[in-house]
Amino acid sequence: MESIEPQSLKKLCLKSLKKSRDLFSTIHSQLAPLDPESKRIRMSHKISVEYEGIKVGSEIVPGQVNSAAVEASGSSTVLAISGPGDSWVSQKGGAQNALVVGPSLQPKTQNDAGVSGKSTSVITASGSSERNFLTSAIMERIPSKWPRPVWHPPWKNYRVISGHLGWVRSIAFDPSNTWFGTGSADRTIKIWDVGSGRLKLTLTGHIEQVRGLAISQRHTYMFSAGDDKQVKCWDLEQNKVVRSYHGHLSGVYCLALHPTIDLLLTGGRDSVCRVWDIRTKVQAFALSGHDNTVCSVFTRPTDPQVVTGSHDSTIKFWDLRYGKTMLTLTHHKKSVRAMALHPTEHCFASASADNIKKFSLPKGEFLHNMLSQQKTIINAMAVNEDGVMATGGDNGSLWFWDWKSGHNFQQAQTIVQPGMFPTTFSDRFGSVWNGKEDYADIYFAPGSLDSEAGIYALSYDLTGSRLVTCEADKTIKMWKEDEDATPETHPLNFKPPKDIRRF
Repeated sequence: MESIEPQSLKKLCLKSLKKSRDLFSTIHSQLAPLDPESKRIRMSHKISVEYEGIKVGSEIVPGQVNSAAVEASGSSTVLAISGPGDSWVSQKGGAQNALVVGPSLQPKTQNDAGVSGKSTSVITASGSSERNFLTSAIMERIPSKWPRPVWHPPWKNYRVISGHLGWVRSIAFDPSNTWFGTGSADRTIKIWDVGSGRLKLTLTGHIEQVRGLAISQRHTYMFSAGDDKQVKCWDLEQNKVVRSYHGHLSGVYCLALHPTIDLLLTGGRDSVCRVWDIRTKVQAFALSGHDNTVCSVFTRPTDPQVVTGSHDSTIKFWDLRYGKTMLTLTHHKKSVRAMALHPTEHCFASASADNIKKFSLPKGEFLHNMLSQQKTIINAMAVNEDGVMATGGDNGSLWFWDWKSGHNFQQAQTIVQPGMFPTTFSDRFGSVWNGKEDYADIYFAPGSLDSEAGIYALSYDLTGSRLVTCEADKTIKMWKEDEDATPETHPLNFKPPKDIRRF
């Protein structure tokens, strides 16, 4: 066995003492005392970096300040700033552009021939390409590359429509933009006039709440889906069901119509997006691949023709020719409950409880996050051609965003209607209709109003100038832009993001 050297034994003892002190000392949380030598080196380096553009001249006698110190011989353009006497550079003769700081006098010597007895503190304006930053205040500010948002007027609520007896869960606009339909938890579908808000028609047939609505642009058909596993086709000329599509194993949460082909797409709790032939009622494909409920879907004429969002926090692009997955996006951490396709640009946005993200099409490249977080479950979203995106939350919050920059320019909160007393809301909201009179058939229901502050669906009309929200207080609210708003009355408060998250 090798003997332990005394020096090694001493080191071991010191290490043991240090460990004991770290474990049992009562002053371990206090900072170590400052080392004067390290402080001097640090300050010296800091001064050297900060003032490396200043050349140290001859010493100046302190306390001798004269206002005539800037009268240098020859023509000179200077800026004089009074200050205490320090070490400066004497600028001799000739036409110079200089910055003069703290004029001081020093005793006249034989070497001061060019200044005629006066000393000025001068920082020369060097013409070299080398950048010498004296202080952070005069550093060149690099402009942000983030696009500046376009100013949009704020939106205001101008009408509240009452008539449903349950949560209003879905909405769809007619291609003529004269009426829209809403589906509710009262198992009915109601048709409303866009201009007046009057009730035109009530359709019954579902035995559970109606979760999805879609109106065909090519036929006189309206499609509905609900928690009763049923998908129905309504003939709007006869106002009755003409087809039913059977195949879902659980509730149907969303549906969409293909813009160019007679195909209907539905997604539900069975984690499958089913593709139906409208005319023959045949299921063309069962797009399986999600691990949880398919709660949002949209279609487009070109690949990817089908995009689905799910509670498994993924977004899938589907090849409609083979019924297979083209791409899976895993950027979200929570359920993707809503998606919105831009009407003119090749991109879309998806909403989750963690964030709202924007992706490009057809490759699905991540563009950026929206610059704010709504911090709630987002049930619905829509975007118009003017680049105004609206998102509705489970807590009744309605946020408006600039599409290009992701800037949130308005945060509105829906006002819950404390159900149900016969009155008019003309003084506050505009008109309220139940289809017969100028008042709502409302009955007071005790309980917390905050629990009824939820937005389940929203949609712009075909012009993009009106927004309709479907809410948990059994009402339908209509919104429009404030005509009196100007950039002066509602200025744009935008700060570009300092760090851009790329995930």
